[in-house]
Amino acid sequence: MSVYGAGGLGDLGILGPLPVEFLQWDPGSILDGLPEFRERWADEGGVPGVDAGGTSVMPWGSGCNANELGWLMRGDDPDDWPVVVWRRQISWGDSHWKLFECGMVDFLVRMMRAEFDDCPLGDASLWGRTAPFVHWREKQRRWLAGLNPETGEPDPVIQDFLQWPAP
Repeated sequence: MSVYGAGGLGDLGILGPLPVEFLQWDPGSILDGLPEFRERWADEGGVPGVDAGGTSVMPWGSGCNANELGWLMRGDDPDDWPVVVWRRQISWGDSHWKLFECGMVDFLVRMMRAEFDDCPLGDASLWGRTAPFVHWREKQRRWLAGLNPETGEPDPVIQDFLQWPAP
């Protein structure tokens, strides 16, 4: 988070640590997502076999067809916190929650390289596929320039929208 900050990796939104003012691309924030993430953890009992209450988790990502990603805050060093994922689509009898004993960056790299036994999310849009990270400010800049926020290519729909008269 200290290196890249908030933005997007394909359909996965990486949340920022604090809310920001935005024109078009709200990156979302950890603080905004914290209550719901913790409530979901507490209501569903979290990862089976992991004894930790709702205050032990913090979100850092959302998207890829409504999957939620976060940290299990074990210990004092955030660099050692493993990833927890709430998967929207699961097989019958599986838990929505899953623990990955790796950090955020390692998780993302391993997902895009398909190095886990199975796709860690309920959506395979990044499974075995790479996607460029685009910082939320760059997405904003591209949109204001009439470009596709993900690719940076000209986008006639956005250009037309930006030329509409303001209400």
